Amino acid sequence: MTLTGKMLIGQHAVCGHREAIQAINPATDQPLAPAYPGGAGEHVEQACALAWAAFDSYRDTSLAARAAFLETIADNIEALGDELIERAMAETGLPRPRIQGERGRTCGQLRTFARTVRAGEWLDVRVDTAQPARQPLPRADLRQRHIALGPVAVFGASNFPLAFSVAGGDTASALAAGCPVIVKAHGAHPGTSELVGRALAKAVKDCGLPDGVFSLLYGSGREVGIALVTDPRIKAVGFTGSRSGGIALTQAAQARPEPIPVYAEMSSINPVYLFPAALHTRAEALAQGFVASLTQGAGQFCTNPGLVIAVAGPALERFVATASELLPACAAQTMLTPGIFQAYEAGVSSLAEHAQIAAKGLAAQGPNQGQAQLFVTQASAFLRNEHLQAEVFGAASLVVVCANDEEVRQVSEQLEGQLTATLHLDDADLTRAQALLPVLERKAGRLLVNGWPTGVEVCDAMVHGGPFPATSDSRSTSVGTAAILRFLRPVCYQDFPDSLLPAALQHANPLLLRRLLDGQRERPER
Repeated sequence: MTLTGKMLIGQHAVCGHREAIQAINPATDQPLAPAYPGGAGEHVEQACALAWAAFDSYRDTSLAARAAFLETIADNIEALGDELIERAMAETGLPRPRIQGERGRTCGQLRTFARTVRAGEWLDVRVDTAQPARQPLPRADLRQRHIALGPVAVFGASNFPLAFSVAGGDTASALAAGCPVIVKAHGAHPGTSELVGRALAKAVKDCGLPDGVFSLLYGSGREVGIALVTDPRIKAVGFTGSRSGGIALTQAAQARPEPIPVYAEMSSINPVYLFPAALHTRAEALAQGFVASLTQGAGQFCTNPGLVIAVAGPALERFVATASELLPACAAQTMLTPGIFQAYEAGVSSLAEHAQIAAKGLAAQGPNQGQAQLFVTQASAFLRNEHLQAEVFGAASLVVVCANDEEVRQVSEQLEGQLTATLHLDDADLTRAQALLPVLERKAGRLLVNGWPTGVEVCDAMVHGGPFPATSDSRSTSVGTAAILRFLRPVCYQDFPDSLLPAALQHANPLLLRRLLDGQRERPER
């Protein structure tokens, strides 16, 4: 498939006329053809007009048809074959197995949302039948379901060119909810975005859906992004990226005459707690697992373990010593973009000014290679220095040495909101962990025991979210089937004739949904 350097507005390939985006191979620092001229306000207008025109028709598609559409997207992405893998590798510097795995995750979550759509439980149907003889007042017939919010703007992420990008989790969950999607491609991987965008646009056509169900825009500055978020036809936003970018979009969305939700995943350092008994029995093994998690993918994960918290003692010294022995054998890895590499270098330089350097990985052998680094500080210093809480996007972590359990609590209370918090413990640590758990529940969206935070499973129970600044809305998740709830709202139908009700609410329950009927859960036979 020849890359065109054009945007996709519905089924039309359109060339922009603003400053062009051009991908850089971070492993060589060489530009990759073609260039992608950026869109402008008129392109946002065209895409939003198409999306709005498609909305009522698309949200009214049957559960079966919408599920089949999601599966067709997955099929079309897989049909791109090695061309997609090679382009994504060139644009990101990520190795083939990582890109292949990410393609599998992307297609897997599309098919998972197809299953979710077919089941229909996300409609959350509730029926309270009429009680005309109730005293002192009768009760009307009341029926509730969830419907799609409206067109959604999605911003692709830098660190996941497939799974959090054009057809990633935000797009998949919004389409599953019945929302048309307009994606602003990330500037780091425009070719990968075009390939996936064309696969998605083909699925729209293959399934006979309105053109405006999907559009793909490019833009090098703020013009396209702000125009999308402030367009009155956009009803929600999905974003994965920097704190500054997420806050800017959130502020723009809240300043609208009609404010809209922005689901932004932004910043997290993911504290790891090493409890005394666990440290005593397996400090060396914990250090091995920590270094593997820290350096995986050059540390370019939002769940990277950027903070380790433990009470001082010989066991913690063994942990730090083992990690410091292992890290110098870890090769520097190519980071996603020159800009991300430069930000990493600035972040570790800042940490070095405020904390002790314990160990470094192997020095870089090529451009844009991040050298893993481990730092150590005392809890008293951490508590009075905000620089030590800043996220460093890459393979850098800080060990906070606490004098006692009370300092562990003080450090925990001072933490900002996090995506994850990890507890490494043995049975003898359970009382300590129980005492800390209420604090961690307030601080993080996912709590782990005896694991590592890198690796986010796409499933029904997953929460990938957390209090600010981990996300802009702690009530939601961007991964897992509950992500669909971000793009829905409830509607109640009172005293409707059965023929006018949507199928999900009709008396005969033709969709065979598990509905809440007069306070009891229906169990229809399929």
